[in-house]
Amino acid sequence: MERIRTLIDKEWAEAFKNKLVLGTVVALPLIFMLMPLFQLAVMRDVPASKMDSIPAGITALCQLQSFTPAECMQGFLVNEFLLLFLLIPLAVPVTIASYSIVGEKSTHSLEPLLATPTSTAEIIIGKGLASVIPAIGATWLAFVIFLIGARFFVVSDRVYALFMNPMWAVAMIIVAPLMTVLSVNVAIIISSRVNDPRAAEQIGMFVMLPILLLFLGSIFGLFSLTTTTMLLFSAATLVVDIGLAILGVQLFQRETILTRWK
Repeated sequence: MERIRTLIDKEWAEAFKNKLVLGTVVALPLIFMLMPLFQLAVMRDVPASKMDSIPAGITALCQLQSFTPAECMQGFLVNEFLLLFLLIPLAVPVTIASYSIVGEKSTHSLEPLLATPTSTAEIIIGKGLASVIPAIGATWLAFVIFLIGARFFVVSDRVYALFMNPMWAVAMIIVAPLMTVLSVNVAIIISSRVNDPRAAEQIGMFVMLPILLLFLGSIFGLFSLTTTTMLLFSAATLVVDIGLAILGVQLFQRETILTRWK
């Protein structure tokens, strides 16, 4: 644990010197937290005529619960935007890992680390945690701030209750960490194939596609977001995480790094 802790401190000291990394960790959660708050603010006074632009599935739910137009727009549409919070644990660790792992290939600073008694598992765990911890922390902090801010913009307690739905507890407590691990695993795999941190970051952003598809599918009423949906998504992500972790360890070979990472 001492070696892992030392490695995490080293990774943070180097990664957060980079303005792009620091900007991603700070700016991205801030943007995704302000977007739904802004939506809440502009939807406080929505006329009934605007209901025509809402997908039929969402309109039916609003009518079933006797929601006013403002409650409908705030509650159900903003609820969909909360999926954006699941992009934070995908984007942040990719950026950090790109400079933590791939960056060391270009600067040849990984070879001295491999010459130490630190094991391969300790290196992967240390570098992984150095990316995972800030991403999860930023995600949870942004979501908590959103919940506090939303209390001042919602038109009714019924709308606020939607944001306190157990589904979002599952999303933040279970799905977000699993997505973070997924992102780090992808970054480790990419690091074995590319030499440029920016290229690794751009390729790694493809891990956002599942969340974007989930977001678009929910917006267009293809399926509804429920606690069961999130639990199923968590199970699928866990399986993918395990598979990618095994593959990442196999690709992260010390001998290969020393002989081929040029």
